Amino acid sequence: MKLLVFAHVPPPHHGQSQMVKLMVDGFRAQPDLGIEVLHVDARLSSGMADVGSVRGGKVQALLRYCWQAIGLSHQHGCRTLYYIPSPPKRSSLYRDFLVMALIRWRFNQVILHWHAVGLGAWLESESWFWERGLARVFLGRVQQAIVLAASNRADAEALRPRSVAVVSNGIPDPCPDFSQTLGEWRARGSARLETQVLFMAHCTRDKGLFGAVEAVVAANQMGDSGRRFRLTVAGSFLSETEEVEFRERVGRSDAAGCVEITGFVSGPEKDRLFRQADVFLFPTYFANEGQPLNLIEALAYGLPCVTTRWRSIPEYFSADYPGLCIPRDVPALARALHAVVERVDGRSLRCEYEQRFAVDPHLSALAAAIRTDSLE
Repeated sequence: MKLLVFAHVPPPHHGQSQMVKLMVDGFRAQPDLGIEVLHVDARLSSGMADVGSVRGGKVQALLRYCWQAIGLSHQHGCRTLYYIPSPPKRSSLYRDFLVMALIRWRFNQVILHWHAVGLGAWLESESWFWERGLARVFLGRVQQAIVLAASNRADAEALRPRSVAVVSNGIPDPCPDFSQTLGEWRARGSARLETQVLFMAHCTRDKGLFGAVEAVVAANQMGDSGRRFRLTVAGSFLSETEEVEFRERVGRSDAAGCVEITGFVSGPEKDRLFRQADVFLFPTYFANEGQPLNLIEALAYGLPCVTTRWRSIPEYFSADYPGLCIPRDVPALARALHAVVERVDGRSLRCEYEQRFAVDPHLSALAAAIRTDSLE
């Protein structure tokens, strides 16, 4: 089947754009999956700070992308559209309305792939009545909705698609030599008294940046084991105000000497940080959190995680996993840091990645979900 993908790839770099690139490249590299991709790289933002903003030039660019989509559909006889709906943010939602008003008529089948979380609830509780109406007209009753986890079905079902499929994200293996280099170390847990903790995400308050520091400080003040936690913060700040506040916080005496800020990392430096870490700390409560790729990367490295019972995250782990905490509960996060380094066998986390989040099973499941309606 032919599929027109109307979605942008990096830059900017975030989970959604990375997954679009993985899908486009993966389908093109594996023709046996049965999907021929036509891609409109509908990039509107120059960087993360520009995502969701309203500025001159975006509407003109969007109109060009819509015209490109109609042209490709006509040229190649493609009648199936793939689109990623907005998070609950008016500027992005109105973009969806405009795109669908201009191009949905051209396609017999529309597939919505829900990466962000919360639009369904927002439409029911906070939107204006006419916004709900437009959402039902332009985003409602599509042939297929794809969600990342079972707990995310409500967003899609609020707009009454004909069917809903659950397909987890997947990533190429960042640690293919795990069994040779990390397996034995991860099996033992960390014996080092200086325990390396890694936070790798956009450096914002709601991604858990400030909570990570408070948790490490509290963990260092807890117990008499002699264990000391040292936090590495990797990622870009999206707000100058938050960056100033954060640097002031880590400069206080209780955090002095136990926090390192590296900025955005990629490639070999990113790999090094994952390999050297003993714990991955991600205490997010980001409102639109879908299925964070940084946690999947941590699983691939067999890295014990301390994170939150938020959105779909508990579905990554077993019911009794000791690293899951209520969002913003600093004492619980501190206790969990001690618990995971003492009790979690990282090899089981690596197995979870291999069975549920590896790239080949992901692409196969995604292709099957996309092809469903074309075969009916």
